[in-house]
Amino acid sequence: MQDVIIVFNSGSSSLKFTVYDTADSQKATVLLKGEIEQSPAGARLHAKNHEGVGLPSEDWSETGLDIFDHLFRWMEQFSGQGRVVAVGHRIVHGGADFLEPVKITPEVLHKLDQLTPFDPLHQQATLAPAKAIAQKRPDLLQIACFDTTFHSTIPRVARLLPLPRRYEARGVVRYGFHGISYSYIAQRLMQIDPALATGRTIIAHLGSGASLCALKDGKSLETTMGFSALDGLMMGTRCGAIDPGVLLYMVQEEEADWRALVQTLYHESGLLGVSGVSPDMRVLREMLAQDQASAQSQQIAEALSLFVYRIRQEIGALVSVMGGLDGLVFTAGIGEHDAALRQEVCQGLEWAGVTLDAEANRQNAPVISAPDSRVKVRVTPTDEEREIYLSVLKFL
Repeated sequence: MQDVIIVFNSGSSSLKFTVYDTADSQKATVLLKGEIEQSPAGARLHAKNHEGVGLPSEDWSETGLDIFDHLFRWMEQFSGQGRVVAVGHRIVHGGADFLEPVKITPEVLHKLDQLTPFDPLHQQATLAPAKAIAQKRPDLLQIACFDTTFHSTIPRVARLLPLPRRYEARGVVRYGFHGISYSYIAQRLMQIDPALATGRTIIAHLGSGASLCALKDGKSLETTMGFSALDGLMMGTRCGAIDPGVLLYMVQEEEADWRALVQTLYHESGLLGVSGVSPDMRVLREMLAQDQASAQSQQIAEALSLFVYRIRQEIGALVSVMGGLDGLVFTAGIGEHDAALRQEVCQGLEWAGVTLDAEANRQNAPVISAPDSRVKVRVTPTDEEREIYLSVLKFL
């Protein structure tokens, strides 16, 4: 019989979860990973065990709150009639008040609800499982971990926005995101490369969402995302940093309202918008390899070049803020697996002391910089779920 901890990572239409055995907390043993997809017709659960072997799917006619009754029964059967002892949640926004993981109470949920205007697309999606479980299993321990927490150490001057002070009074400042991932990488570096963990290191979290973090003395000094997860680098479907005048143009010339701006900036821009084809780096590279002569291939090439250009541009800014560079760490889906992207980024950073080992990079080796490189370059997988799990353990 196994008592378990569940870690939830919520999206707008799916609910991903990881289940950990509590028997040996130091090993953080994963029992299974799964995802629940919801539609008007019901919900479907997909899961794989610790060996990656698929388990039989489950179809439920219910949606919303009722799926958690099914999930917990299924979980307890899977764990040999054990029990779910705690749940951890990735919550996008903690605002100015939540600077560390916290036990979820009705009061905490109320305060987190009030942050929804800061991120209306993601905050409610990440809060939904916590609210549902609080109603169905009010005695179950739930812990909220925040994507904004790790960046609470950035200087005040870097947090301010050049707007009238009334906006700062309302909490409109720079927060930064992907903090759970950065926290994991920072702690992982302390184990495998303490010099980078305590030096001047840029962590590049590159996936469908992308950002950079300037890590100095083990703490976040600056990051490319700001008030929202829309800022900074070009992403899969998000534009990243953009001239506000473009938004004024959309409003004036296209009569764009809030919904139109959200649709364009969050869902139709980035790699998808510039390529005109796909937000997926793998798809774009495959299409470009098959055809390099058409007008469409030209757009794809420009999309990939712009993605790399923006990364180099923002790295240059962070190097300036830190006063130099000792290390560069690639992580997340693109960062961990796209050797071509890493090569293109690093070739533009030779001025900063980066020299790549081409063969090590092709092999996705842990260290991909050349032995004589002044800057060490690493590829380090992130594990946000494990970071949340370890936070939950502290409350048991």
